[in-house]
Amino acid sequence: MNPYRSIAALLFALFLLLPAGARAASKAEIDAEVREAIQNFYKHTSAGKELAGKASGMLVFPSVIKAGIGIGGEYGEGALLVRGKTVAYYNIAGASIGFQLGAQARSQIVLFMNDKVLSDFRKSEGWQAGVDGSVAVATLGAGGAIDTETAKQPIIGFIFSNKGLMYNLTFEGSKISRLAK
Repeated sequence: MNPYRSIAALLFALFLLLPAGARAASKAEIDAEVREAIQNFYKHTSAGKELAGKASGMLVFPSVIKAGIGIGGEYGEGALLVRGKTVAYYNIAGASIGFQLGAQARSQIVLFMNDKVLSDFRKSEGWQAGVDGSVAVATLGAGGAIDTETAKQPIIGFIFSNKGLMYNLTFEGSKISRLAK
């Protein structure tokens, strides 16, 4: 089979896959998925649960789909919670170039640890990780503890799947925009 035809077929399949994950969900669907993602998150890290309890705001993307062949993209929808209540809906999108092949789904949570960083995020027209704010990605140490330096950061991110926290991933370059819902 022609290699260009194979690549075109795979790109078409990814194109079909992404819109299904990228279709605008209803508020009720997002809220249900957010609750499930938070429960899953708390199962994997008691330290994350403790930090979430101290956070001014919690941005939850229950399913971020990433796919690519050389050129990749990611998309997900979620909600911002303040004191446990949904205050707004957001999407996260990004693109990348480099060696990549395949697709994956993961959950992402961003904790805004003080009122100033939360306010700056909420006022932005389109917030970009690494440009408008640096997200310290949490990793777990012995006994499930989060690195003490990470725990002191104003914005802390967690990337996880049903199998637990994931490593060597980043929020950098992802753009987060408010959805009109």
